[in-house]
Amino acid sequence: MKSPEEKESFLPGPKYRQVAERLRQEIADGTWAAGAQLPVERDLADSLSVSINTLRRAVTQLVADGVVQRRQGAGTFVRPSDAPPAAAAQPPSGARRLIGVLVPSTTYYYPRVVDGIQRVLRDAGAGVMLASSKYDLGIESGELRAMRETGVRGLLLVPNLHLMDDPQGYVDGLRELPVPYVLVERRPPRPAPDDPTTYVETDHAGGVYRALGHLRSLGHRRIGLVGRRLTGTSELVARGFDAAARLLDVELVEGAVVRSEQWAPADLADYARHCTEAGITAVFCHGDRDAAALIVHARRNGLAVPGDLAVVAYDDEVAEVGDVPLTAVSPPKAEVGSLAAELLLRRLESGEQAPTHRVQLQPRLVIRASCGAVQQAGVRRSVVPA
Repeated sequence: MKSPEEKESFLPGPKYRQVAERLRQEIADGTWAAGAQLPVERDLADSLSVSINTLRRAVTQLVADGVVQRRQGAGTFVRPSDAPPAAAAQPPSGARRLIGVLVPSTTYYYPRVVDGIQRVLRDAGAGVMLASSKYDLGIESGELRAMRETGVRGLLLVPNLHLMDDPQGYVDGLRELPVPYVLVERRPPRPAPDDPTTYVETDHAGGVYRALGHLRSLGHRRIGLVGRRLTGTSELVARGFDAAARLLDVELVEGAVVRSEQWAPADLADYARHCTEAGITAVFCHGDRDAAALIVHARRNGLAVPGDLAVVAYDDEVAEVGDVPLTAVSPPKAEVGSLAAELLLRRLESGEQAPTHRVQLQPRLVIRASCGAVQQAGVRRSVVPA
């Protein structure tokens, strides 16, 4: 049996079908007789060495095929031979709705988005089929196809638009889906004025502006960027930094703005040395981990943080746990997820009459020790409201 750490929570489409086929065969062999209740999810998943999410998808497939039945508040049972198959008729109007949720990752940024989605859907009596694309376009395509085959009633999608050659073409193609959908933390990159896509996203550029405005209020003028490339939000953050720097009269000295796909320790050490040589007194980092690592290298180069170098991070995933707690832009992840789920439920209820929503939520700026404002204010922690 695999430990939870060893299990792959969200595997490509064929895995759940393999599990469904194994359960189907065991039922046919008499492991569970007609009318018998299947073990609870955790026990059954452990016995098959799969994650609960993979098991749920497999059982959902068996429900659709009429092999098993779910009974509200009771569990899952092998369908008696005289019971009508679930697939023989359309679900009744009061049937529990199943919503597909496709995210790029289940380990960073998106868990809190998913929490917001699940809370709203659970309260509405809807089920969730959750899958991860792992930032792989092939897996993304397979998971989306599997969700459609399983019979989801609606979709909440975080597509990997930044990896596509024609992201707008992909978004346009989503209109052919047979069920309503809402984009989450994504929007059409080059939409027509009447683009019908409903989306909910964080105003990333607004968050960057808030961070730079805070640094300027503390007296910093030479501000650098430790940026990223090829992530879902890297271009939005970089453009937001450029715009904020112009509006706030930031002095961008040579070598102050650097972006990379991955920041190696040696590269961060070089950047810290450059801050000393170029008189850069504050740095905005796209990512908590890069910001925490930069602080280590800055100290090795004789820079006190925040005394000589102020640091502000973007994401607020692990910003509070470091030796120097990081001031951070904190996207409203759970709120993005919950609002996207609410809009999808409205679309399910209203059909083609549902209006298109284009929603941006402002992030907060959580002030901690790394920017110096906490010491100046004489407080431990504060939040700049959106």
